[in-house]
Amino acid sequence: MTSFDWHADPIDRDTPVTTSYRNTQNVRRFLTVECGDGFAFDRAFMAWIKNGEKKTMGDVAAEWKRRHAATAG
Repeated sequence: MTSFDWHADPIDRDTPVTTSYRNTQNVRRFLTVECGDGFAFDRAFMAWIKNGEKKTMGDVAAEWKRRHAATAG
């Protein structure tokens, strides 16, 4: 099996976060659709994504929304 291409392969909520994960424009586009135009990466969130725990891109979107629920308006 070939490695997932975070730059070009389609991303959906079921896409697993792999050890080759990268914060690409493709990922940013997916998360902007899922989380809204206010989506932005920050260091703590990027570290959480890459912490080695099993997760999907749906989990990533849900975590960003959870972290920013208090600031949504």
